[in-house]
Amino acid sequence: MARLALPVLLLSFSLLCCSSPSRTRKAISPRQAGAEDEDVKSQIEKLWQEVNLLKEKQALQTVCLRGIKAHRKCYLTIEEPKHFHDANEDCIAQGGTLATPRDMMENNDLRNYAKRSAPGSSEFWIGVSDIVKEGQYVDVNSLPVSYFNWDRSKKQPTGTKRESCVALSVAAQGKWQDEVCRSLKKYICEFVIP
Repeated sequence: MARLALPVLLLSFSLLCCSSPSRTRKAISPRQAGAEDEDVKSQIEKLWQEVNLLKEKQALQTVCLRGIKAHRKCYLTIEEPKHFHDANEDCIAQGGTLATPRDMMENNDLRNYAKRSAPGSSEFWIGVSDIVKEGQYVDVNSLPVSYFNWDRSKKQPTGTKRESCVALSVAAQGKWQDEVCRSLKKYICEFVIP
C-alpha cells in the first residue's frame, strides 16, 4: 500500500503544480496587466502620501508641545540668533516659515509668547520684508501684508533700502522695526495646523 501511495502523491503533486492554468481563468491581456500595475503603483503612491502626512502631523505635534498653539497655528521661538534669510530657511527646514502676524491679536500673542519663552530678549525676526520693492511689504511667501504694527515713535519704517527686514520688538510692546537683514536676531517660526 505504501508503495502505491508514493506514485499517487507524486502524480497529484505534478498535476497541481505543473499543470497549465485552469480554463475557467480568463487570459489577461498585456493592456490589462499594465493597468493593474498602474493601479498597484497608484495605491503605493497614496500610501506613501499618507505616511508622509502622518510624519508631518507628528512633527507638528512635537513643535506644538515645545511652543504654543494659537490662531490655527503653532509658534516656536528659536533662541539661536541668525540673519533674516537663515532664520527663514531654518523655519522652512522644520516645516514652517517665519511667523507673520495678520492682526493685532496675533501680534500680541506672539509678543507675549516671545517674552515668556526667551526672557531678556528684545527683538525677533518675523516673516515680513520689503526686499523686492522698497516700501512694498510682503510675507515670506511674497503675499502682500495688510496688517502693520510699526513703532511710530522711532519713525518706523525708516524707508531706507538698507533696512528691508522686519523685527518684532518685545521691549516696544510688540511694535515692528525695519532692520538690516544681515543683523543677528532670534526669531519665531509658525506652522499651520491642517
